[in-house]
Amino acid sequence: MSGVHIHDHGHSHTHGHGSMTTKAAIASVSVALFLLVIKLFAAAQTGSVAMLGSLADTGLDLVASLVTLFAVRYAMQPADNEHRFGHGKAEALSALFQVMLIAASALAIAWRAIERLRGGAQTTEAEYGIGVSLIAIVVTLGLLAYQRMVIKRTGSVAIHADHVHYQTDLLLNMAVIAAIILDTILSVKGADAMFGLGIAAWLLFGAWRAASSAIDHLMDREWPIEKRQKFIEVAMTHPELKGIHDLRTRSSGSDDFCQFHVWVNPNMTVLEAHRVMDEVEAKLMAEFPGVEVLIHPDPEGHKDEMGYIPSETVEHHAHHDDHSHQH
Repeated sequence: MSGVHIHDHGHSHTHGHGSMTTKAAIASVSVALFLLVIKLFAAAQTGSVAMLGSLADTGLDLVASLVTLFAVRYAMQPADNEHRFGHGKAEALSALFQVMLIAASALAIAWRAIERLRGGAQTTEAEYGIGVSLIAIVVTLGLLAYQRMVIKRTGSVAIHADHVHYQTDLLLNMAVIAAIILDTILSVKGADAMFGLGIAAWLLFGAWRAASSAIDHLMDREWPIEKRQKFIEVAMTHPELKGIHDLRTRSSGSDDFCQFHVWVNPNMTVLEAHRVMDEVEAKLMAEFPGVEVLIHPDPEGHKDEMGYIPSETVEHHAHHDDHSHQH
């Protein structure tokens, strides 16, 4: 491609992130297995709809975590001839699969809760349900803290979707304790079933949030405005750049991609323009590790027939004032 300068430091970065996300997925599977066993026992002993909802959620967490483990391992594979931009979108597909599982679980729990309201059955052996829920809260808190650290470092949408699961699991366990106390100790009729309906609603809300993030990745949504503005500011610190326009950004899994046009002195040689591109990339890599950058140099003032939008152009002499126009 004539006049285009491509820079990619992403491979080792992706591998490092892939290792972290794989470990997080394995931790998630392990926790789900443990919680599934103890909640299965508690649900059988108590007959609680709220506990049944929590059990169903954990069962789905296990399936979803296994899918996540596969997805993050697939996503960390380097780009190949068939997938030149890598395999990062496997994470978003995994997240959408999890969303479908969560939604199905929520509807099933809501149906069971409605049946419980009609039938009027009561929860028994409260101590089992409360004890198991307390154990689950402690274990889940530990996993959530680890997942937050991994998400902060990698930006993984698959781990984020898994994180949403376990946030709901934490609240579910608290709700189960409240439901069992109200239903058995305080004898509030229908409390357990009402909590079951609340849990179902919360699961649907979590599914909607996870779906939004996954769809943004699959649809190549632009980076947040603050991140794009910071990117422009860093690039424009180079004194030989006369302007930037046609900035396009997207994310795929934990990988970021960015391409843009720059204005340089029209009298520059190709070698000089190449040097400027290298220096701009070095500045960007320091602030945005792992991003794959594609730069197209134009002579100052050049306006493409397609892609050029004056309001999205940042000129060097005014970039401190104008970068907010980048959309």
